[in-house]
Parts: sequence; C-alpha cells; structure tokens
Amino acid sequence: MDNHKHIHYSIVIPVYCNQGSLEKTYDKLQEEVIAHNKDKSYEIIFVDDGSYDSSFSELTGLRSRDPEHVKLIKFTRNFGQVAAIMAGYQLARGECVINISADMQDPPSLINNMLDAYFNENFEIVICMREAREETLFRTITSKIFYKVMKKLSFNNMPIGGFDFVLISEKVKKIILSKQEANAFWQGQILWTGINIKFIPYRRVKREIGTSKWTTSKKMKYLIDGIMAYSYFPLRIMTVTGLVLSILGFIYAIVIFIAKFFGGVPTQGWAPLMIILLVLSGIQMLMLGIVGEYLWRTLDQVRNRPAYIIDKIYED
Repeated sequence: MDNHKHIHYSIVIPVYCNQGSLEKTYDKLQEEVIAHNKDKSYEIIFVDDGSYDSSFSELTGLRSRDPEHVKLIKFTRNFGQVAAIMAGYQLARGECVINISADMQDPPSLINNMLDAYFNENFEIVICMREAREETLFRTITSKIFYKVMKKLSFNNMPIGGFDFVLISEKVKKIILSKQEANAFWQGQILWTGINIKFIPYRRVKREIGTSKWTTSKKMKYLIDGIMAYSYFPLRIMTVTGLVLSILGFIYAIVIFIAKFFGGVPTQGWAPLMIILLVLSGIQMLMLGIVGEYLWRTLDQVRNRPAYIIDKIYED
C-alpha cells in the first residue's frame, strides 16, 4: 500500500481467539460496507492480541488475499482489548477510524450510517449504542449494572446499554492517544472530550462462533478503572463515612457519659465491643483498599510502562 495515499476511513478490529469468525467478518465488511462506499478509500487493521488459537493463521491468510488494504499487528502476548484498539489507532491513517468486534455481534452495515454521519453531517464521534442484546440473562443483567453505575458515577451521557462500536475523527483519535493513561477506560476517554456525539441505537445479535473472553472479573476490573479515573466518588464516600462515624461516636460517648452519670451503662460485656471493633475495622480496611487502588494506579502511571508490545506489523 502506498503510505502517501489518502485514506478516507480505517477499520480497526481487535482479535483475541476469534478463529472461525475472521474470514466471515472480512467478507461481511466487503459486502455490506466496502461495496457501498466505492468512492472512499479504506484500510482494515486487525490486531492479534496474543491469540492462542489459529486466529493469526486466519489473519495472515486474509492479508495474502488483500495485501493492499489489510494490515496486521501482532502483539507479543495478550494485553487486552483496549490496548489492541489503541495500537490500531496508532497505525490508522484514515480521516476517521471505526472499531468493530471480530465476533460478528455488531452489524457491519451500521458503518454506512456512521460514515454518513461523519462525512455528511460533520459529527466527529458516532457511537452505536446497544439498546438490546441477544445474550444470556446473566450477561445482560451484569452489563446493565456496569453501565448504569458508570452513568451514575462518571458519565451522564453513557448509554445504558454501553458501547464499543464507534467512529472517531482523526482529531479525537489524537486526543485519546496523547493521554497515554495506564489502565485506560477507553469509552470514558471518548465521552470525556465533550465533542458532539451522534448516537445510533441497534440490537446486538447473538454470538454464533466461539465464546466471549470478556469475563466477569475483567468487567469488574474495567468498572473500577472507569470509576477511579473519572470519579471522586470513592474518596468522597470515605470522607462522608468517616464524618458519619465520628458523629455517631461522639453521640454514643455522650449517651455513655449520661448513663454513667445517672448510675448505669446501657450496654456491657464483650459482644457489643467486638461488634463495634469488627465493624470499624472492616470500614478501615475498605478505606485502605480504596486508597491503595488510587496509589497503585498512580504508581502504574509513573512507571510509564508501554500499554502493549508489538511483535511485528504486517503492512506494505
């Protein structure tokens, strides 16, 4: 590919153990997107995030089919979906960049609407938000809880169904890449810019091939990243809790003093003391854990370790 050739749009696809779906994803993009935008130049960037199945072999096969348009980034190991997206952004040369999952749960045809919103309506951010999803009840409920918490604590414009299918302009891309945050909450970085957004609702379809690697533990870690990075709520709840406990302790001390003055103590013995001790100790440990989370993230940022390590880039 001519490195000086103008590219209208780049499509970034993070890949982690998606064998069996990659060729279908590529074919759908050709059929539903590329064929409908023949007046626009494009590139497709696959990022192999340390897959341990045959995903990389499928990707090299796709690149041999279309070396002019398909680029391939291979990580040394699994660094996570956000790292894969950032690596794709770094390599992308399009006026705008669209990222889409490799599991065919997001309809590629929506990219046509996204491109129209960017080129014809001048939106620099276009988000396809999930208004429904064909997934298990557990995954549906946990996802709703995740994004409701994020909406409440960090971003009032966070879609309730969440999103990871989005178009951003080169300007927004440069803002995100310039931040270089450790433990980045990628959706938050996009919403944080304050740039006008167009939302496109859609229904996320059931995954046909393979199983999701987006586990509950990964969701919890990502939720904590989002809260810690964009909300003072954990620190404020610590302050409020400390204040409330101090007031309650002061009131209780007055009650004990008055009771003692009139000749009796309302509560005596080992059990109530242990209850108070355990409750206060538990609260203190929780607060230390919250402070530790902030300190750990600060240390991680100061270390300035790369978010990912690229083994090789395959491009012309």
